[in-house]
Amino acid sequence: MAEIKTKQTNADVHDFINAFADTDQKRKDGFELLKLMQDFTGYEPKMWGPSMIGFGSYHYKSDRSKQEGDWPLVGFSPRKAAISLYVYSGCSGQDILLKDLGKFKMGKGCIYVKKLSDINLDVLKNLIKETINFLQSKYGNVTKPNN
Repeated sequence: MAEIKTKQTNADVHDFINAFADTDQKRKDGFELLKLMQDFTGYEPKMWGPSMIGFGSYHYKSDRSKQEGDWPLVGFSPRKAAISLYVYSGCSGQDILLKDLGKFKMGKGCIYVKKLSDINLDVLKNLIKETINFLQSKYGNVTKPNN
């Protein structure tokens, strides 16, 4: 079984956003998301791998394979094509929330937005809350916030 490459690092989150976000708008949105997710979740932001900012963590074991590891509860990355939001678990009720989220594209495990002004931030907070609740109930080993 291959080892998971995306792990929590000690890289500086602010330095990452300043260096990685390729436009002023992505940089601004990156710092706004950083504050929103940190304030809403109570978790300190941490770098996961070279390009993902995560909040909190849980230990999972795959239902289909023998793979297991640690992963952030929620997160984002200010990528070149779009901001990747890792806030969707597919749990009950999230599809209804997506209808009111705004302008986005759905990926396999994330939501892509061009800019934060395209989406409803209150709906985003509800997606975050539902994802964390789902992961807590499924895995039961969610880290506690630092506040």
